[in-house]
Amino acid sequence: MDSILFLGVLASLAAGTATSIGAIPVLFNREISDRALDIMLGFAAGVMLAASAFSLLVPALDMEPIYTSWVLEPVMITVLGFISGGLFIHLIDRWAPHQHFISGPEGSENISKRLAATWLFVIAITIHNFPEGLAVGVGFGSGNVAMGTTIALAIGLQNIPEGTAVALPLVREGYSRFNAFKITLATGLVEPIGGLIGVAAVTIATGMLGFGMAFAAGAMIFVVSDEIIPESHRKGHERPATFGIILGFVVMMFLDNFISGA
Repeated sequence: MDSILFLGVLASLAAGTATSIGAIPVLFNREISDRALDIMLGFAAGVMLAASAFSLLVPALDMEPIYTSWVLEPVMITVLGFISGGLFIHLIDRWAPHQHFISGPEGSENISKRLAATWLFVIAITIHNFPEGLAVGVGFGSGNVAMGTTIALAIGLQNIPEGTAVALPLVREGYSRFNAFKITLATGLVEPIGGLIGVAAVTIATGMLGFGMAFAAGAMIFVVSDEIIPESHRKGHERPATFGIILGFVVMMFLDNFISGA
């Protein structure tokens, strides 16, 4: 158990710090066009969608019944977990004050007025990154290292363009390039917390594995639909962003099958 716990936290930490890779261009004074940024966000969304489907939902649906002999038990648990994950992020997103540089402030209006815009943005990215860490933790908590590795790789891949999407707006808002890099790196450090919770929960309560996988998938797909895709479509680059989604989905689908079949 200790080794699985360690691997889950370590992998989620590595995936989280991948945001700093995406922030590297800001250190070298390299500007990225809005079109390219929207394609990168689309790629991140595609990776998350494929990871949710192939690495989390399909294994959850394929599990054997645990509590009853009913053949549809895994389906019902998956449905319940998926809906619960989406509702969980919905409630956090609705009440936690946060801000997106394009769509503006969300959450509790009274609290939002008392917090600096930078911190509101950091909270927004934290909301996004927590379910990603949770997914990595659940993957390793299953005891299937290949599955956990696949999910961690997926999260790391999509965190790279997300890191760029965090760092560039910070620079455009007047923050120094080094401070933008540090803030971007910090936003990924919440993922080990989600990883620890995920791996501990399904390791201690093995019967919760299917629910945990579906919960993480529901949380990630909520983020994709509610935040990432709309953000990539707000500047008139809907079609390139859509092709970015397709590319990200295909890349992750290939990696998932390649790693699991290796």
